[in-house]
Amino acid sequence: MRDQHHVITAETLRDRILQLESEHSGLDRLIDRMSDEPGIDDFELQRLKKRKLKVKDTIILLQLQLEPDARA
Repeated sequence: MRDQHHVITAETLRDRILQLESEHSGLDRLIDRMSDEPGIDDFELQRLKKRKLKVKDTIILLQLQLEPDARA
């Protein structure tokens, strides 16, 4: 059986970064709205904040792949 390799292009990385930046912004807005509501679910808010951090970390990793010499 032959090994199949997937080539990740710079365009693919840029597209994924844009998707993740959009998700990060959406999470930021959602967290802000939820924080203003009385009786919020602290567990859900914490989960969203962790997701937002993971998305940011992934953005940074992809940016480093795109420009390995860039410092984040």
